[in-house]
Amino acid sequence: MTLDVTHIMLEIDVQVACEGDVPSEEQIVSWAQAALIERGDAFTEMSIRLVNEDESQTLNNTYRHKNKPTNVLSFPFENPPGIELPLIGDLVICAQVVRREAEQQNKPVIAHWAHMVVHGCLHLLGYDHIEDAQAEKMENLERRILSQLGFDDPYKSDETIDP
Repeated sequence: MTLDVTHIMLEIDVQVACEGDVPSEEQIVSWAQAALIERGDAFTEMSIRLVNEDESQTLNNTYRHKNKPTNVLSFPFENPPGIELPLIGDLVICAQVVRREAEQQNKPVIAHWAHMVVHGCLHLLGYDHIEDAQAEKMENLERRILSQLGFDDPYKSDETIDP
């Protein structure tokens, strides 16, 4: 699906390679669009693949040496020297992990989906959360983007303190 957002064109290939309830392509593209607008380029391409736990685990083990499924994997694309392409990379999101995490964290599943798409897109743009300062910058950006999309702070604590 290609969207024209003022002067920015986004081409996002959404692939559904899993069973179960997943967000619509339009929802996924709108969440990615909100994050990718940070890039500011006139044209950007990427793919988002929704997978099952087996595929997520295989990819996570192959590329991160962690033999378990994970919520989102980001694969940034690096242009070969001398060649300029608008491709920024690929996201792989595990539907079962996203649903399970949303349940465990007491969050609406749709909000967690939006967070994983935004989070993964920001990784493709070079944001990271390895160091505290990087994490704070990335999390604040996620909060702002998700708020603009109508979602609550994904990092707020669900714990309440009784007086």
